[in-house]
Amino acid sequence: MAEGDDTITYEDFAKLDIRVARVLEVSDHPNADKLILLQIDLGPLGQRQVVAGLKPYYPDPQVLAGKDIVVVANLAPRTMRGQTSYGMLLAGSSDDRSRVVILTSDEPVEPGSKVS
Repeated sequence: MAEGDDTITYEDFAKLDIRVARVLEVSDHPNADKLILLQIDLGPLGQRQVVAGLKPYYPDPQVLAGKDIVVVANLAPRTMRGQTSYGMLLAGSSDDRSRVVILTSDEPVEPGSKVS
């Protein structure tokens, strides 16, 4: 590991509640060109909204409806352009951010399942 890297302890990592969520509905953010709203099901944790800057990478965000995605479920809520996000989805991206791909499961799994 290079000097100056931001490392965390296992205890820091263990604070993250990473779960599988099923995307129930997707819509454009009413006040932002790059944001979309996802209504997700987290099983025993209930349903909630996640706001994500995915519009440039998913011109038809409806393709996300029904997918199982990976989210950080215990992130503090954050309001973006008047809409509150109650979690954060995880995605991989190229270094220049020309491509962003949402992390999904390769097989269906129950909403709310823990990722470890």
